[in-house]
Amino acid sequence: MSSTDFTWLIGGPQGSGVESGANIFSRVCAEMGYQVFGKREFYSNIKGEHSYFAVRISDEKIHSNVNDVTLMASFDAETIFRHYDEVVSDGGIIYDADLDDVTTDRVHTLDAPFRERLHKKLESKNKPFSIAGVLEIAKENGVKLYPVSFKSILETLAEETENPRLKGLVRMFNVIGVSLSLGLVKMPPDSLQKTIGTIFSKKQEIAKINQQTANYSYNYATAKFEDFHHTLTGIQKESGTLLVQGFQGTALGKMACGCRVQPYYPITPASDESVFLESNEILEIIDDRPGSTAVIQTEDEICAMGMTIGSALTGTRSATCTSGPGFALMTEMLGWAGINEVPVVITNYQRSGPSTGLPTRHGQDDLLFSVFAGHGDFPKIVYASGDVEESFYDTGNVFNYADIFQVPVIHLMDKFIASSVVTCTRFDPSKITINRGKLLDKVEGEYERFAFTEDGVSPRSKLGLDNGIFWDTGDESDEKGHITEDPVLRVKMMDKRMSRLDLILKEIPEAEKAVSFGVEDFTVITWGSSKGPIIDAIEMLKKDGISIGLVQIKLLHPFPGDYVASLLKDAKTIIDVEANHSAQLGKLFKQNVQRDIDYSILKYTGRAMTSTEVYDSLKKIVENKAEKREVLMHGA
Repeated sequence: MSSTDFTWLIGGPQGSGVESGANIFSRVCAEMGYQVFGKREFYSNIKGEHSYFAVRISDEKIHSNVNDVTLMASFDAETIFRHYDEVVSDGGIIYDADLDDVTTDRVHTLDAPFRERLHKKLESKNKPFSIAGVLEIAKENGVKLYPVSFKSILETLAEETENPRLKGLVRMFNVIGVSLSLGLVKMPPDSLQKTIGTIFSKKQEIAKINQQTANYSYNYATAKFEDFHHTLTGIQKESGTLLVQGFQGTALGKMACGCRVQPYYPITPASDESVFLESNEILEIIDDRPGSTAVIQTEDEICAMGMTIGSALTGTRSATCTSGPGFALMTEMLGWAGINEVPVVITNYQRSGPSTGLPTRHGQDDLLFSVFAGHGDFPKIVYASGDVEESFYDTGNVFNYADIFQVPVIHLMDKFIASSVVTCTRFDPSKITINRGKLLDKVEGEYERFAFTEDGVSPRSKLGLDNGIFWDTGDESDEKGHITEDPVLRVKMMDKRMSRLDLILKEIPEAEKAVSFGVEDFTVITWGSSKGPIIDAIEMLKKDGISIGLVQIKLLHPFPGDYVASLLKDAKTIIDVEANHSAQLGKLFKQNVQRDIDYSILKYTGRAMTSTEVYDSLKKIVENKAEKREVLMHGA
């Protein structure tokens, strides 16, 4: 453990400002030099259901959350019922003192399965079915309790500031909870005031009310509570550090790499990326790639895909952004892009399926679907990023892949990345290069859009280019694009297109196919956002004297079987870690590497993995105490 490893959790009803509170807390901690990893969990309704945000703070680089909570701030009963047992001994719970007598039957948003589990726990401890009951258990476990009447704080503040409106502003409860927490850990108050001022810089009156509330609540905590032993007083801030939310990595990458059109249809959790792009669409990036990104909300995903393809035909770098159910609709036109060799990028923020599934929850469910999406054989690339920082640079790469190889590229992201708030090294747009492949600026002589070439990639004309006339249909075609059903030409065209899979494996650098973090007797393979919890778990195991290797596979189709096999040649036990039911990477691995997976660690609850869970599972494997397949369950 580092000298500082602190997890703060805030919870409340959906729409009550939980995310805003976590934003303030995260920004304050980042401003004071700490590394931050925050994760938001919420139900798929607009208001009322339980929402919470866990923010982990460290003075060392971190890549994930852990199971344990050091300090919880709650302004509703449900958060206490759901999370009281996550708070560690010597940790603390700040809660609204007016909730003590609330019983479980008064919290209507507690679903029946959870209520039943909670009642069994309370019965086993001979405690009442109430907030007082669960807090008694927490206290017996060594947790310190900090009851505060949030309503009384607002009433007192309203009198002191002569602002009677404050009495009824229950939406200020989130700021009270944050400020009480920061007072309890002795965070310098100036950072809190500065952060609130920055967040509400365009709303001076709201900023003033929030700063007054924060100041009063902070002072209340420092004056009333003195027995909390955890402090966050700040450390030396690293230069060039950025606090960023997950979806911003790909959005900023698209701006930097010259994506200039993004049609989309709203869907969780992908919409945040398009909304962010739209709010910054008039933006000069760097001198050699000026321009703005046109973001268009379409009537459905089929239209979004069609418009993306149409934009790409003009020579414009184009992408769309969606999640699993939307991508299912887009596959109708994916094959059209494949047969016509149109370079497009589809950013797929995966979530839990099938069907609507868990629409606001995490999952790595779409790997095999992406690899086999679309009817018939045509080349495509499936590529996955492992974290926010990676996603920025990967976005530049996948646009280059689309242009160079003239194929659709499916860039796999997920809800865990999209909803995370992290500190990372500031993105460097100058490291993103642009390679448009065989895109022509002019056409001389007779043009054949689908000409047979030595490498299987044909020169590509833009729509409207002089002499660059060609035809696109959904049918097989000759070199100019005219429909043909000639069997010999059909074979030549299919072979030409499909030869690009070999070309892709040959031309993409090995460092962009897979990343080795070291290979040991026991080595993990993974993809996507599971990378972060695994890296942190491996560091934890090192302190126990246990060495575990890790290979992160990024190019998932075409699968770099030979390269992955070479990386793992010295590994004796292969452990597959991913967030889906059927170990989809494990299937691709066995198919392409011709080697069995020895153990699978899977999670498909809709909640992201924690490094604690992965640590426990890997340790059991090393100690020969594990089942061949383990399913992780942590998370409310």
